[in-house]
Amino acid sequence: MSSATEYPESAATASRTLKGLDARLVSCRACPRLVAWREETAAVKRAAFRDWEYWGRPVPGFGPSTASLVITGLAPAAHGANRTGRMFTGDPSGDLLFATLHELGLTSRPTATHRDDGLELYGVRVTAPVRCAPPANLPTTGERDTCRPWAVREWELLRPTARSLVVLGGFGWQATLPALRQAGWSVPRPRPPFGHGARTTLEPLDGSGRPLTVFGCYHVSRRNVSAGRLTAAMLREVLAEAAHTAGLPVLRPGAA
Repeated sequence: MSSATEYPESAATASRTLKGLDARLVSCRACPRLVAWREETAAVKRAAFRDWEYWGRPVPGFGPSTASLVITGLAPAAHGANRTGRMFTGDPSGDLLFATLHELGLTSRPTATHRDDGLELYGVRVTAPVRCAPPANLPTTGERDTCRPWAVREWELLRPTARSLVVLGGFGWQATLPALRQAGWSVPRPRPPFGHGARTTLEPLDGSGRPLTVFGCYHVSRRNVSAGRLTAAMLREVLAEAAHTAGLPVLRPGAA
C-alpha cells in the first residue's frame, strides 16, 4: 500500500479510465497544507454558505471523457469548487466561464451552481493542475509538482480526442506544459511564454495522433474582470477560436 506522498503517482498510473482516475483522485491526501486548508474551510464555512455541506476534498475534472476542447485553470476556490465539488462551480469565475461557453453553444445552461444542477458540457472538459483549494489561492511549487501525476494521467486518457486547450492564467500555463510533455506531446525549449492570446501547437512525441493547440487566456478571476484586464469579449474570442480548432460547432453572438 502506497504512502500519502506516493499515492498520486501510484493511483494515477493505475487508472485506466477518467472515471476511475476521478474516483481515486478524491481520496488523495498527499499535501498536508492543502488537506488542512480544504478541510478547515469546509468546517468553518463562509456565512453565506453555512447551510451547505462542503465537498472539502480534491476536485476532479468535469466534462466528457471524449472532450476535444479542454479548459484548465489554477486550483479550486475555497468557497467555490471546494464547496460544490465541481470545477469552476459556485464562484464568480465560473459564472463568467460557463455563461460564455453557453453563448457559444458548448453547455446546456449558462449557470453552474452545484453538482446536480443539470449542467452538461458539449465536447468540453474543465480541469486544473492543482486539485485542492490552496490558502490565498496560491499553491506552492512543491504542491503543484506533487499533484502533477493526476494531470499527466488525465492528459494521457484525453489524448485520443483532445485537439485544443485553453489555459487560464500564467500559473496554469507553467504547471500544464510539463504535464503535457509527460503525457506525450513535444513542448519546445525554452517553453513558449504565457500571454493572453498566446498560441502554440504541440506535436505528439511519438509521431502518432493529432497535435494539440494550446491557447493562453487571462484567468477569469474576479480581480482580472473587475480591473478590465479580461472582458467577456476577450474570453469569448479565445474560447471560440479554441472550439473551432477542436472541431466543435460554435454559435455566433446573438444566435438562437
